[in-house]
Amino acid sequence: MKIKRIETFATSFIGFVRITTDDGKEGIGQVSTYNSDITSTILHRQVAPYVLGVEFDDIDALTERVIEREHKFPGSYMKRALGGLDTAIWDLRGKAAGLPVTSLLGGSPGKLRTYASSMKRDITPKAEAERFQRLRDRFGFDAFKFRVAAEYGHDVDEWPGRTEEIIPTIRKSLGDEMALLVDANSGFSPGRAIEVGRMLEDSGIEHFEEPCLYWELEQTKEVADTLDIAVTGGEQDCEIATWRHMIQMRAVDIVQPDILYLGGISRTLRVCAMAKAAGLPVTPHSANLGLVTLFTMHLLRAIEGAGKYLEFSIEGPDYYPWQDGLFVNSPYTVEDGMVTVTEAPGWGVEIDPEWLAKSSYQVSEAEQ
Repeated sequence: MKIKRIETFATSFIGFVRITTDDGKEGIGQVSTYNSDITSTILHRQVAPYVLGVEFDDIDALTERVIEREHKFPGSYMKRALGGLDTAIWDLRGKAAGLPVTSLLGGSPGKLRTYASSMKRDITPKAEAERFQRLRDRFGFDAFKFRVAAEYGHDVDEWPGRTEEIIPTIRKSLGDEMALLVDANSGFSPGRAIEVGRMLEDSGIEHFEEPCLYWELEQTKEVADTLDIAVTGGEQDCEIATWRHMIQMRAVDIVQPDILYLGGISRTLRVCAMAKAAGLPVTPHSANLGLVTLFTMHLLRAIEGAGKYLEFSIEGPDYYPWQDGLFVNSPYTVEDGMVTVTEAPGWGVEIDPEWLAKSSYQVSEAEQ
């Protein structure tokens, strides 16, 4: 198989990728959200030259070819661009086989339990609790994640006392039967993280995400080694070597790769294999309703060692206006706290033509 054409349709918030092979097959993928117009340019300038017109079977080998050829440009933007290529190839393969991507990965269509994931810090504990209650009653969620600390707050809270207030408020409002998770977004020093972690344990919280500066793995390990609560992390990390080190040193109890930050399904499968060998569950980061959550649904239905939940953002177009009008039919329907991977070939989703027409378009083609 050879890729003949790569097209991107982007805004600054989100960008979709369409690939066409030399035999006319097509696949749809997505580069990672945020600065997606920049990422799309990188895809055309620094990825396309090494993949257009190249015969390949192994997606991992193809993306490694790009990484090696562009070795002076490691890091996030390159992996975010590769994620768009990788996910488009998986869609193409699924459509060609008449199977959903999860089946190509060794899984099967079906349901997944979700946790309702809040992205808000500028919300009072009382208002967050009331919002969770409404979502529980409407959609049947039985697990929720809320935010503590200020993002990269260095022990500074969003406002004084919010962390101490929101933990017992959410637990009391939802009762003991609900599973609760917490995200600190690198907000604490190890000492403060341990102090907060004790509060979380006292309230029966089961998941303490990214308590310390994410790049300081030793800080996170100190917290994980001290607390009984599961300490989780990894969403920001895009280098396989970092993942290998993180897992070998057991800096976290649950690994949380983001498929599009990491560079696609194929590279994420490598992290999943490392986690499985170490006996660590995988609960990926999927914090918006672009395509990353759909990709994660297909992955979780296929891998051994999947965690208990799919992260499912509860923030709609009122909070993220760029999410409005993306799809002809939304792939995200929650019933009884569950979402469903369908039997539709590939990713089973169609991008709205009106959205595509309004986006910024770029194309790269193989030489004839």
